[in-house]
Amino acid sequence: MKLGFIGLGNIGSVMARRLVEQGHALTVHDINPAATQSLAAAGATVATSITDMARTCDTVLLSLPMPDIVRAVANELTNGLTTETRIQHIIDLSTTGASMSATIADDVARQNIAWLDAPVSGGVSGAANGTLAIMVSGPESVYRETELLLRQIGSRIFYLGDKAGQAQTMKVVNNFMAAASIISCCEGLVFGAKAGIDTATMLDVLNASSGRTYATEKRVPDAVLGRRFPTVFTAGLMHKDVKLCLDEAGKMGMPMWMGSAVQQFLAFAVSQGAGNRDLVEVIKCYESLTGVEVN
Repeated sequence: MKLGFIGLGNIGSVMARRLVEQGHALTVHDINPAATQSLAAAGATVATSITDMARTCDTVLLSLPMPDIVRAVANELTNGLTTETRIQHIIDLSTTGASMSATIADDVARQNIAWLDAPVSGGVSGAANGTLAIMVSGPESVYRETELLLRQIGSRIFYLGDKAGQAQTMKVVNNFMAAASIISCCEGLVFGAKAGIDTATMLDVLNASSGRTYATEKRVPDAVLGRRFPTVFTAGLMHKDVKLCLDEAGKMGMPMWMGSAVQQFLAFAVSQGAGNRDLVEVIKCYESLTGVEVN
């Protein structure tokens, strides 16, 4: 199949590059010319427009930041289709939310195009190494047809059924729980530092005890010790994902008390200028309030 890829941000550009390196004839599009130029240098073709991509590609993958952008791009891909149009499948690697995903799936189905949810987890390093976890929902026949393609960007694929949006629900559950873990870790470490406990010692104790999490084992040591703070996933995007989680829970009449607290803190962090910085860097919000630095 001839592939298209729209959205060459931090993780999208890495996934697209990996597909080129795997030998795919890839056509790319992004509003940032520098991003498309980088992929062109790696061997990709740059689409003159989204409509042009729909005419030349069988399958188009999306990696976009916001649900309304995903819908707008999907609509542009399917508008003005002709008998010469090639597009058959759209695979959404973004975090779009279950309700929006179901809406878009219905939109594109009217044009006889299949929609597959495939949100990813694992960050830029997982994208570079092809080790992403990919949650998939949509028509099983389309999943089986594109499974080998997905396995070139992810090592663990989880098919959650043919209902549009199920994979999106799983993704926002994952991100809510990841956010809660990282934020609680930052809060606890600042408390310990304020009490005078060495940070490295705290992490050693946590990782040998019941407080051990991915945050204490990987994210905090990589970011906070040495004050490096590499951008893996921004606080602004996490705030969007947690809000999506709470919105979907609200539609089901389910309260999420912990989710509300996480969202409120992320909203505060974004208001303090942390939106475009890595999620772990929200530890600085606690540090500024307590007058202590964790290192």
